[in-house]
Amino acid sequence: MKLYLSAFLASLCFSIALGWFIIPILRKLKFGQNILNYVTEHNYKSGTPTMGGFIFILSAVLSFFTFSKDSKYLSLVSLAVGISYMGVGFIDDFLKIRLKRNKGLGAIQKTIFELVIAVIVAVVTLTRGFSILNLPFANKSINVGFWFVPLCILVFVATTNSVNLTDGLDGLAGGVTYIFFLALGTIIFLQSSSLKSAMAIAENKNIALLCFSISGALVGYLLYNTHKASVFMGDTGSLSLGGLVAIVSIVSGNILYIPIIGIIYVLSSISVIMQVIYYKKTKKRIFLMAPLHHHFQQKGFDESKIAVGYKLITLFLGIICVISYL
Repeated sequence: MKLYLSAFLASLCFSIALGWFIIPILRKLKFGQNILNYVTEHNYKSGTPTMGGFIFILSAVLSFFTFSKDSKYLSLVSLAVGISYMGVGFIDDFLKIRLKRNKGLGAIQKTIFELVIAVIVAVVTLTRGFSILNLPFANKSINVGFWFVPLCILVFVATTNSVNLTDGLDGLAGGVTYIFFLALGTIIFLQSSSLKSAMAIAENKNIALLCFSISGALVGYLLYNTHKASVFMGDTGSLSLGGLVAIVSIVSGNILYIPIIGIIYVLSSISVIMQVIYYKKTKKRIFLMAPLHHHFQQKGFDESKIAVGYKLITLFLGIICVISYL
């Protein structure tokens, strides 16, 4: 675990250093966030630099390549996928800034981009034999065969959009996701002991290393993103994180851990879906505002308290999942 701790701490330091360097550049370029006009509590955030996702993604990449060794094909694929989704997010953020509005890419355009990446990855991973799913709490696995393709696509679309929806309060998505990767990285490391091939063990350990690198980078980023935030991750960050959560879980066989450790992502999406369906049928709302964290904010809860509460839930579920492997 010394290697993983080193990667975590190095990534954290890289993130703090890059944040100190990048944020003034974002301000100078006037890459400021446009706030939704109906979220009045966030009016003061208008103009805060966005695209902060570059800070933690670059930091994670630097840390990973500093400490990784041996076979790392799957980790490189994971990084490539994460950076691809970051590219989609960057286009979305850039259009928002250029057009001076909160909407960049249209929903259909963004979905097409996401689906293209998801389909390519799903087909490639299946042909490489990645159709095995580890069952949480059972220490068993199942082979889903061709059904892995639609499942993989669903995971990408659902996860990227869910992480994107979770990024609605200062420190929320970053805080929840660094704990997610800490827990998942630990589980992947523990699973390595059950593998027989030396190459498979090396690949698994490097995927775990990538998880710890991302986690450390997010902790460093939170220095600038906790309330009141000096920078936002933007879709550049949230889509890349969603893509990384999905691909790392897929190549390690841990897709089923996403809705458990990542229950906050699920709640964010489900609350929006419920709100939209219910409103269309009744013209009434279930929540004061969706996603769910905005409902709590409307109820009078402070942003920081909501973020801490969400992190505690993620930490609790993450610890339970890790303990099941001990």
